[in-house]
Amino acid sequence: MSSLDLVKAADTSGTGVGAFNVILLEHAEAIIAGAEQAGLPTILQISQNAVAYHGALKPISVATIAAAAASRVKLSVHLDHAEDTELIREALDLGYDSIMYDGSKLDFANNVATSKKMADLAHSYKATIEVELGEIGGKDGVHAPGVRTDPQEAKSFVEETGVDLLAVAVGSSHAMTSRDAQLDFDLIKELHAIVPVPLVLHGSSGVSDADLQTAIRSGMRKINIATHLNHVFTDAVRSVLESDPKLVDPRKYIGKARGEVASEVARLLTLLNLK
Repeated sequence: MSSLDLVKAADTSGTGVGAFNVILLEHAEAIIAGAEQAGLPTILQISQNAVAYHGALKPISVATIAAAAASRVKLSVHLDHAEDTELIREALDLGYDSIMYDGSKLDFANNVATSKKMADLAHSYKATIEVELGEIGGKDGVHAPGVRTDPQEAKSFVEETGVDLLAVAVGSSHAMTSRDAQLDFDLIKELHAIVPVPLVLHGSSGVSDADLQTAIRSGMRKINIATHLNHVFTDAVRSVLESDPKLVDPRKYIGKARGEVASEVARLLTLLNLK
């Protein structure tokens, strides 16, 4: 499924679509299992950083796409935070139906120009393209955490580039391990009213359950969650290893972590779809 189809359906119903990051194959299995438990559509994301960890795009991508294709729920496989334009082309050739081009380090004019090129490329593959405007905090010190997306600038950006989804800076920050981010709900409402495409909330791991629901009611549609699930995964591994210091079979502790992540994905998807 195209992520745009999933997000448009959520926009019509006033709900949110969960987008969860894949680092290991077990993440993909857990996210899909959680989506099946909830019976709800989901987006699986593989970031440029995850590709760098694996040393190549193809192995983790082929495995994730195959797992998604075998599922009975509606899923999209999305390339997340890609700054490398050749990586985007490779992902589209591998069968990704959705990509995010991250030109947020560039000035407005260069971000517009490059985002338009990437939009034209993605659309030539009939794929969805997401971009970011208004540097969202927490990405390795690159983005300023206090930045907010300007609504008029966002409207112009979308109209000039032809992108499908827009990630905006409204108070969240990437890689947060606490869930106490303070979102600007008035700004979300203003952006939702003026921007002609669905909005994406990055850094959602740092947002409380209640505020995620308020963000969706205010107009957010794609909800990116990565660090929170990594916390769940790591806590499960740590618990198993601490309880049995002699354990050496990784299936015993990774399997536990996979199950915990699946349960949390199901819970979060249900939360994001409550009206």
